[in-house]
Amino acid sequence: MHREGSDPENMSAEDFLCDFCHQPWSADRPFVEGHRGACICGRCLTLAFADLAIHFVSDQLREGEACTLCLEPKPDAAHWRSPAFENTIACVNCVKRAAGVLHKDEDVDWRKPDRAIDTPE
Repeated sequence: MHREGSDPENMSAEDFLCDFCHQPWSADRPFVEGHRGACICGRCLTLAFADLAIHFVSDQLREGEACTLCLEPKPDAAHWRSPAFENTIACVNCVKRAAGVLHKDEDVDWRKPDRAIDTPE
């Protein structure tokens, strides 16, 4: 997503926000872009991947909802819902695809979680 009021002809890193936590893109917060400018940051991706691929915890889609990243309603797929913005969700396919992209990027220090992670309460 883009920061409200940003100039599309003169964008900076601070103008790109993660759809799931609304934090800006930075060197220590890598992003993966979905369709139509939707973005998920590495921190949110870590939580989503751990919930969906390690803990097998998912949320159900509500009427009229679709994945924020691919824009597709996938009622039979597992989904991760942002703990900060409950109308923002990612399907397991997009989470796994985004994790693969960041994991393979040699310029980014991000790896797929391979075990349970502790999350702050």
